[in-house]
Amino acid sequence: MGENPASKVYVSSKIAACEKLGLASIQVTPAATITTEELLAVVEELNRRDDVDGILVQLPLPPQVDAKKILDAVDPAKDVDGFHPMNVGHLVAGRPTLVSCTPAGVMEILKRSGIAVEGANAVVLGRSDIVGKPMALLLMHANATVTICHSNTRDLAETTRRGDIVVAAMGRAAMVTPEYIRAGATVIDVGINRVTDAAQAAKYFANFPERLAGFQAKGSTLVGDVHPEVANVAGAITPVPGGVGPLTIAMLMSNTVKAARLRATSDGRLRSEAKKIPVAATAKN
Repeated sequence: MGENPASKVYVSSKIAACEKLGLASIQVTPAATITTEELLAVVEELNRRDDVDGILVQLPLPPQVDAKKILDAVDPAKDVDGFHPMNVGHLVAGRPTLVSCTPAGVMEILKRSGIAVEGANAVVLGRSDIVGKPMALLLMHANATVTICHSNTRDLAETTRRGDIVVAAMGRAAMVTPEYIRAGATVIDVGINRVTDAAQAAKYFANFPERLAGFQAKGSTLVGDVHPEVANVAGAITPVPGGVGPLTIAMLMSNTVKAARLRATSDGRLRSEAKKIPVAATAKN
């Protein structure tokens, strides 16, 4: 909704991914003045449409809109972002259906990079509903020993140093410095923070002349929640940009295909069962 520049970039990337894969996509862009009730009506209409398999609500929403009400209104079978309480409950129970895209993408990165998760000590920095909590659950279901840290964690650096795998999702630019990471650990940087201050850029990229030159040319750059110097300590690390972000979109596409298949299977089963209802029993009812 509205004219949020970051949202426009994310939506454009998602539409481009759909086009590349041959998936149809529909962009609905209500005015920034929309009310919660008006937006609920939009979501309900998409819920009813049989030609729509997946619905995502691009966050953030305008301040006058109740985001939780909107997200809860999405049909769980079409919730390709994996935010609905029903889908979160399935994940908690170890029976995941549609899983939050960023944590699912992190698990794919670990799997395809040959990083052992089973038996590993994993530290998740952040406890958001979108990344931190589902990330911890996915790691736990993969048999890692998981510690969740947040802004009130005592001696955060010491706790983080115990991790064989560290997932940073606190939303604080370059917060995780080398003293947070033990040598050889795997570091997944989920953060995306825009830097526009020259002094900050000089601080973050003092030993990375190419990144600093890029900032000076454009006047801004992106940095994760992990300080660039951590690359000198970690055994493996995801870059920002170009690390977790593309996997998030890939998992959104995967969820869309999964949702379509699940809905087709469910609808087919229901139609088949409906044909088996005896006429007499139907009449009696």
